[in-house]
Amino acid sequence: MAQHLEGDWLELATTSGSTIRVQKSAHPRARRLRLTVTPKGARVSYPHGTHPAQVSAFLRSHVDWLEKKLDELNLISKPLPPLRMGYATEFPLRGDTVLLDWAEGPYPKVEHYDGGITLVIPRPHTRALPVARGLLASHFESLMRRDVSRWMAAYVPQLGLAPTALRIRPMKSLWGSLDTRDRINLDLALALAPPAALRYVLAHELCHLRVRSHSPRFWAHVESIFPDWREQRDWLRQNGAILKAELDRLIADVAD
Repeated sequence: MAQHLEGDWLELATTSGSTIRVQKSAHPRARRLRLTVTPKGARVSYPHGTHPAQVSAFLRSHVDWLEKKLDELNLISKPLPPLRMGYATEFPLRGDTVLLDWAEGPYPKVEHYDGGITLVIPRPHTRALPVARGLLASHFESLMRRDVSRWMAAYVPQLGLAPTALRIRPMKSLWGSLDTRDRINLDLALALAPPAALRYVLAHELCHLRVRSHSPRFWAHVESIFPDWREQRDWLRQNGAILKAELDRLIADVAD
């Protein structure tokens, strides 16, 4: 599997004979090599000073996984329409397809109606799109926090442990994580998924409070508090790429 470095990109030859372009990036805070795949493509990040041979070896060891993930993303055969002020569009929300519409009003807000939402944007419209993206991001987060707070009330007593904080933000490749300070991070794209998928990710991260690895003991904890975890994990694997792409087109460029 020949490979060469050129500028900010790597070209990686796969076992099937195709070529994958991977963006490479030295990161000042990186502690290890990391490979991510998003609807925008593949990226490898690494600490400053990492030898190119290490990067190449790392990618070769993950080439099959990388090709599989990119194949999954190729299921998005039709580009998603961009978010445009005044133009209605459909998108997934909590597992349902809803309509996003627009209206003018004295102050920005999100209004619900049966089967969709309306973004109310005041004049002038010079910054309408950034305002709309911020409204959507805040709305998605509030929906997730409402669900998570209800489920946490049941899970925390079962586990006997609680996270120190909850952060909800766009995540490039993960659905959730638990950091060394016991803070849970959840991907904002989960607002677009069925509630059961969000609940699985929450249960998953909460169980990491007890077991940091993905050992059989960890999965036993997940099974005990969320027996349907396999179904929801598989749903996210099958539909995750389109969810992340949908979130990106709806709230692109909104700061974390």
